[in-house]
Amino acid sequence: MSAFEIGLATLGAMVVLVYAGLWVPIALMLCSYVGVWMIKGSPLLAGKLLALAASETISSYFFGVVPLFVLMGFLVSVTGLGSDAYDVANQLFRRLKGGLGVSTVAANAIFAAITGISIASAAVFTRIAVPEMVRHGYTKKFSVGVVAGSSVLGMLIPPSLLLILYGLLTEQSVGDLFVAGVLPGILLAIVFAAGVISMAYFWPSFIGENLSEDTEHDLAPREMIIKGLPIAVLIVLVLGGIYTGAFTPIEAGAVGCLGAIVIGLFRRALTPSNFWQVLTDTGLVTASVCFLIIAAQMYSRMLSLSGVPNEFGAFVATADIGYWGVILAYVALVILMGTILDSSSIMLILVPLMLPVVQPMGVDLVWFGIVTVIAVEIGLLTPPFGISVYVIKSTLDDETISLGEIFRGAAPFALMMLFVLVLVLIFPSIATLPLGR
Repeated sequence: MSAFEIGLATLGAMVVLVYAGLWVPIALMLCSYVGVWMIKGSPLLAGKLLALAASETISSYFFGVVPLFVLMGFLVSVTGLGSDAYDVANQLFRRLKGGLGVSTVAANAIFAAITGISIASAAVFTRIAVPEMVRHGYTKKFSVGVVAGSSVLGMLIPPSLLLILYGLLTEQSVGDLFVAGVLPGILLAIVFAAGVISMAYFWPSFIGENLSEDTEHDLAPREMIIKGLPIAVLIVLVLGGIYTGAFTPIEAGAVGCLGAIVIGLFRRALTPSNFWQVLTDTGLVTASVCFLIIAAQMYSRMLSLSGVPNEFGAFVATADIGYWGVILAYVALVILMGTILDSSSIMLILVPLMLPVVQPMGVDLVWFGIVTVIAVEIGLLTPPFGISVYVIKSTLDDETISLGEIFRGAAPFALMMLFVLVLVLIFPSIATLPLGR
C-alpha cells in the first residue's frame, strides 16, 4: 500500500472505531500509531515520532490557557455569579413579553463572558432558570430549550475553550480569536432574544399561553449594583486586559482565577470543600482536553506523512467547486458530524484535514475559526448526541421532561444559530472588523 492509501485506510478505521463507541482520542492515537508504523515500516520509529508530537504539544506556551480558564469557569459557577447574572437580567427584561426567556439569554451571555464553558452554563441555568419559567407559565419544552440554546453562547463569546483549541490547532493568536468572537457572540445573543420575543407573540402555544411577569424578585438599585458589580469587574478584568494588551490570554486566565477566588472569599461562597471540588473538576476536564489535543497532533502528523491533506487539496482544486463550494461543503460536514460527535472531537478531526486546503485559498483563518465554532455549536443542540441537551437532562429533577422534549425545545435556537452562521459567511467583517481586517 502507498502512504496515501494507508492514510485513507486509517481515516476509515478511525470512523468505524468512533461509531463503535471507542473514545475519540484513543481512536485517533491508535490509528495514528498504526498509520505511521505502516508508512515508515518501524513500530519503534512510529512510537518515537508520536511521542515527539505529544512532547511538543504539551510544552506549548498556549497550552497554559486551558487549565486556567477551566478553573475560572468552575470558580465562577460555585461563587453564585450565575444566579446573580440571572437576577440582574431578570430585573432588566421582566416587563417584556417573554421577559424571563430573554433574561435567561442575557444571563447566559454574561456568564459566557467569564467562563467559556457551555456545559457549566447549561448546568447552572437549568437549576436557576427552568423552575422559575415553568412557575410563571412557560412551557417545560420552551424552558429547557432556551437554556440549551443560550448555553452555547459560552463557546463563542470569549473566553471560549473551543476558540483556544482552534488557536492551538492552527497556531493562530488566541487573543485575535477572542476579539473576533465578540461581535458574532453579541449578534447571536440578540437574535436569540428577538426570537424569544417573536415566539411569545406569534407562537404562544410553544412558549406558553398565560405568561406572568416575575415581580416577586424586584431589586432595588443598590441590590442591582451589589449583584452586578462583581460580574462586571471580572469581565473587565479578563477581557479588558486581553483587548488592551495588558495581559496575554494566559495571564488573563490567571488574573481571572485570582479575581474569582477573591470574589468567592469576599462573598463567603468559596469553602475548603467546594474549592477542593473545583480543583478536582478542573483537573479532570483539563486532563481530558489535553489528551484530546495530544491525540489531534498525533493524528495531524500521521496525515501529513501520508500526504492525504495535499491530495485532498489537489482534488478540491481540480474539482472546480470554487471557494464557496469548499466553505459550504466544510460547514455542512461540520454540522452533520455534530449529530454524532462532541464539539472538540469535530474540530480535532476536521481542522487538521481542512487547514492545508483552505490556506492556499487565502482564507482568513481567524474568520474560518469563528465559522467553525458556530457550525460546531449547532451540533451541541442536534440529536442524537447534543451534549448540552444531555447535561440539562442529567441536571433536571423533573422526570416528566423527556430528552426528546428538550431537543424539540432547542430546535428553534439551532435554526437561529444557522441564520447567524449564514450572516457571518456572507459578511465576514462581523468577525474581522474588530481586528481591522
